[in-house]
Parts: sequence; structure tokens; C-alpha cells
Amino acid sequence: MARSSACPGAVSESAPSRKVLHVDMDAFYASVEQRDAPELRGQPVVVAWRGARSVVCAASYEARKFGVRSAMPAVRAERLCPQAVFVPPDFVRYKAVSRQVREIFARHTDLIEPLSLDEAYLDVTTTKTGLPSATATAEAIRAAIREETRLTASAGVASNKFLAKIASDWRKPDGLFVIRPHQVEAFLAPLPVGRLPGVGKVMEAKLAELGVSVVADLRALGALALEQRFGRWGRRLHELSLGIDHNAVEPERPTLQVSSEDTFERDLPLEQVEADIRRLAGKTWAGYQRELQRSPGRVARTVVLKLKTADFRILTRSLTAAHPPADETELADIACALRARVELPAQTLFRLVGVGLSGFAEDEDGAVQSDLFEHEPRSD
Repeated sequence: MARSSACPGAVSESAPSRKVLHVDMDAFYASVEQRDAPELRGQPVVVAWRGARSVVCAASYEARKFGVRSAMPAVRAERLCPQAVFVPPDFVRYKAVSRQVREIFARHTDLIEPLSLDEAYLDVTTTKTGLPSATATAEAIRAAIREETRLTASAGVASNKFLAKIASDWRKPDGLFVIRPHQVEAFLAPLPVGRLPGVGKVMEAKLAELGVSVVADLRALGALALEQRFGRWGRRLHELSLGIDHNAVEPERPTLQVSSEDTFERDLPLEQVEADIRRLAGKTWAGYQRELQRSPGRVARTVVLKLKTADFRILTRSLTAAHPPADETELADIACALRARVELPAQTLFRLVGVGLSGFAEDEDGAVQSDLFEHEPRSD
């Protein structure tokens, strides 16, 4: 049963001109599996490969009741919910459904900022359809998703991105929640500070030392005190406590990194991962070629090596050179060399390795190596 709600309470505030939606598909991968296999409906579905090295890609709401969450080790998910039905992920199908949803968005606005396959921001200040309000637009989008994909989506409606994202989670699953401009401060006041973007466990602990646990506490400290304590981030925190966020919906966000990573079948010492680094460098290079074809003037100058130890500690090492890697081999050579910067005991074991290219910038010479375009990589 779809639910729709608007935030109660009111605080006088001039209404911003922007109208933003955050649309989030409900338990997306698991819901696609349940849609396509009726015998899975009502079952605790976990989208993951079985095994000690696997992590959960998604969990149905039935599985979430047992504490199963995305990114959790699959073995832990199985302990929490022994009756779970494990389904291997099928990203080809998920991407196809995501394209369907994106086409529905595009009927209403061109200002679409995808965050992943299953969620996006939409600026609906002005729409193609002429619907009377952002709420009506959200309702129309959710109805079309239900009719055309047989899936459900939750949506948040607000005057900016961070509020819309909070709102979309308020009536999940299959819900719609509206935060009207004059309700913002009253809505935010009782929320834990961890609900604000950028406030993680470390910042929560620092704020707790100041007696801050909810947004109202943060607001009471004032901009000056927060800025003195945390610098520019402190002023940003004060703005967020008031519901202020000027970040626009960005339809064409530039690529920040192209990367590939993989989890080993068994934990390995660093000296034994070269073959995996070179294999992943090949995948990263193919992705980099596709990015260069889309944006020929931008090149990546930073090579990144990512490692995860057996006890789940994540390490990254990077090198920014005067010139970008000329080919796949040079990328692999640099990534392998970065292992020397890992200052851990030789007996340390690793469960994951990744190779990335970042530091995208305009090519000052206006030229990109011609061999990048000689071979068309196979589409995912």
C-alpha cells in the first residue's frame, strides 16, 4: 500500500525556488529477483554469491528483518538468517531496469543526477509535463515505475538535495514524503546529527564531546563556535542544521575515478598479488578508454592501488605523474610498484585488491595518445 505524507509543524522561512526529488527504488536488486521469480516473493532473499569471500549486494525487506544489510559478508548474512534464499547478482538485468526507470524520469525533466542504478536526484522546478507541483510529479513518476516495471520506488520532495534524500527514506518502502520549505527547521531539529551528510562516526563522536546529539543541539552552538572548532566544515554544519544546501542537481557529473577491484578466493600476501593487479589494470584501462571516448579532453594522471587486509582494513596508495600512463602495461607497472609503499609486516594477508585511475583534468597539450582509440572495448 503506497503511503504519502507531509511533515507536520511549521517554522517561518522564505521558500527557496528550487524543487528537488530523490527517487530510490525499494530493495532494488532483490525486488527485481522477486518480480522475475514468483516463488521468491515473501521470502528472505539475499543477492550474493555464497562463500566466505562474498558480500551482500542487496537484501529483501524480509531478509532485513533479520539484520541482513548490503555490504555485509555473505557468511554473516547466512548466520543471521539461515533460511535466506541466496541469489547470484545479475547486473545485466538490473541495468536494463535502471534504464527503464531513467526513461521515466526523462519524461519529466532533463535535470537528472544518477547516484547509482537504483537512485537519482531530479530537479523538477520546471518540468516537461506541466504538472501542478513537485509532489504531483513524484506521484506520477512512482505510478509509472509501478505500472511499467512492476516494482516500487520511494520518493522524497524538498527544496534541496540533502533534504530530499532524507525524505525519501522516511516512508520506505513504497512511500512519498514531502518536506515543505516552512517546515524544514522543525523537521530537522530532533534528528540525530548522523543524518546530516558528511557526519560519520568520527564526527558524531567529536560533536558528542560538545554535548551535541541532535540537529537542534548543533544549531544552538551557532555558526561562529562551529567554525572556530571545525573551520569551514563547521560553517557548513551550521548551514545543514538550518536545512541550507545550495548544491544543484548535476546531470553530467564528471567522472572522478575509473577502477576495478576483486576479492581473492583466499587471503594472499602482498608479494603474490601481482598477477591480479595486472589483470585488474587491464579492466581499468578498458573503462578508461570508454571514458576518454566520451570526454576526449580529460585525462587521468593519478594511479591508485587499493588493498583490503584480511581483517578488513582498507589501504590506498597513489602516484600522480607529470604525464598520464601511456598504456595498460604502464598502468599495471605503476600499480605494482605502489606495493612498496605499503608499510605492513611481510606476513600480512590481503583479501582484496583494486586498481584505479583518478585525478581527471583537462589535457594541457590538447592531445591524448592515439592508441587509446584503436580498439573498441566490449560493452558491459
